[in-house]
Amino acid sequence: MRVLSSLSVGESGILVALDLPPGVQNHLMYMGFVPDARVKALHRAPSGDPTVYSVDGIEIALRHETAREIHVTSVQRDAETLSATRTKSAQESSQGSTEGIR
Repeated sequence: MRVLSSLSVGESGILVALDLPPGVQNHLMYMGFVPDARVKALHRAPSGDPTVYSVDGIEIALRHETAREIHVTSVQRDAETLSATRTKSAQESSQGSTEGIR
């Protein structure tokens, strides 16, 4: 698991958890920072802070100190898991459809 602040510009992650004070957490959740949401780092200020992230169709700038309290997983890992699940499902589906045609 990684923290949101570790994403490079252009990289995405899947939100896992927010370890923030309740007021900040509720505010971010209202804007779409909820578990399983896809978050993408869009821009970083020339000084390195803040970073603009895209989530649920909105863009929001977060300071490094806030972003490091938001936990994400790699999109690539989730995509590989999804791909493996779809492949298995497709194989099972094709085996079931050919068994009845003999």
